Amino acid sequence: MKNDIFPVVAQGCCMNLRGCRKNGNKKLGSFDWLCDVPETQKDTDYIEVQFKNTRKSYFLNSTHISLQKGDIVAVESSPGHDIGEVTMTGRLVLLQMAKNNFNPQKMEVRRVYRKARETDIVKFNEAKAKEHQTMIQARKIAENLKLDMKIGDVEFQGDGSKAIFYYIADERVDFRQLIKVFAETFHVRIEMKQIGARQEAGRIGGIGACGRQICCAGWMTGFNSVSTGAARYQDISLNPQKLAGQCGKLKCCMNYELNTYIEALKDIPSREIALETLEHTYFHFKTDVFKRLMTYSTDKTNAVNLVTISVERVKEIIVMNKNGEKPAKLSLPENAQKEQISDYENVVGQDSLTRFDKNKNPKNKPKLVKRSEEGYEIVAEQATTRPHRKHQPSANRHRNFKLRNQNNQSNHNEENA
Repeated sequence: MKNDIFPVVAQGCCMNLRGCRKNGNKKLGSFDWLCDVPETQKDTDYIEVQFKNTRKSYFLNSTHISLQKGDIVAVESSPGHDIGEVTMTGRLVLLQMAKNNFNPQKMEVRRVYRKARETDIVKFNEAKAKEHQTMIQARKIAENLKLDMKIGDVEFQGDGSKAIFYYIADERVDFRQLIKVFAETFHVRIEMKQIGARQEAGRIGGIGACGRQICCAGWMTGFNSVSTGAARYQDISLNPQKLAGQCGKLKCCMNYELNTYIEALKDIPSREIALETLEHTYFHFKTDVFKRLMTYSTDKTNAVNLVTISVERVKEIIVMNKNGEKPAKLSLPENAQKEQISDYENVVGQDSLTRFDKNKNPKNKPKLVKRSEEGYEIVAEQATTRPHRKHQPSANRHRNFKLRNQNNQSNHNEENA
């Protein structure tokens, strides 16, 4: 059966529809690193099934149907049945269940009915086609009831008997009247599910400031809280317009390098400590964490008389100030400064980056040499530009060719003798 309702981008080691990576373009796609071990595919009867958006669950193949990744199946639901795609089978399913805290002994495990038939696919496509219009109509109903909420998305079950309404609300909403109106209008079973602003941005998708797909729509499945402290640790300007993502919250990527900055800042002196010298009192202005350089200013708020010194020098001055001493200047004298290490170091035997650059005006011009019995003798320096060679008459060329042949013959006779 052709997979028309769940588009697939096959990736991974197998490079086909049954390959290691299924649904590489989907948010919950996972890498099957046991795909080339056939005996692991029958280790368990549990399978992983993914539905629309970010909904994924685990089902029991109690009738032992031959299933592979990419098959469209009808599974048990409440009520009726649902249509989804098999995204994982075999031993790796047990590892995924443990990772996602899915315990079959404590949670209800539903069964796989069958592979989806043609009638199941047609019914599912009909229900899916009504989702957008239902969402628009549901937003109008919520607005008429003056409810402080927003309907973000609507998902119909595979058999069309139930609809899940995803909504966003800052405060608790009493939507009992709303459910009654929805049931009378759409004639389906209603389920309301609240999501946050980050989840809504992940469903809608978009392009971030980096030029790539936003992380919540591409690969993120969990969201951690992001605070302005992450920006302070990384010396990022506290500009709300630049720090906020498309969801209106602080960007999730601010947490990616936060631990690295916190670890690097452990050995750097506090920014609140002022440095005393005989000339001025210097206040912290900015810090280059990874180059271990600190910049100080003579004014607390403005950049005045900026001086950049190393972290070691800052520690040295702090110790001197504690002992009641003040250095003459913040920076070390020129003869006492250490040589700066270049950013590029040939640590793995790499060639120079300028190895193909040629000097257009070489100082040492190539020289012509003449071979003699005593050795080599320099005749003259070769010109940088090769002179134009004049046409030699045919008679002279013939005479020179004859002389060369005679010389070669005489040398050959001497060697034989």
